[in-house]
Amino acid sequence: MHEVLSELNKTSGVTGSMVVGNDGIVIAADLDTSYEGDTVGALAASITANIQKSLNRLDTSPPKQVMIEADEGKLFFTDANLGILVVTTAKEVNIGLVRLEIKNAISRLKVNK
Repeated sequence: MHEVLSELNKTSGVTGSMVVGNDGIVIAADLDTSYEGDTVGALAASITANIQKSLNRLDTSPPKQVMIEADEGKLFFTDANLGILVVTTAKEVNIGLVRLEIKNAISRLKVNK
């Protein structure tokens, strides 16, 4: 799992990645030192759970990916079946490339389970 995260972090603009359980507990992480893994994990679980509840009220399928754009960069929260794949990026990043690499990483995570 760490190999997949390390490879994902080689993508231009990606500053870190981690897999957290749906409860927010960190399973594996390769994050930039400016982020606290436990905090990011709890944030990812909380945000995705709240979005899921809201979408359930609308009778809509669960989210596959959530992107948050902040002044400092972007956060991608993607359903990885075994939990949530969290990817942090720089402010200016090729979103299409990051999404493609996230998709590839999730495929590799499923194979490596």
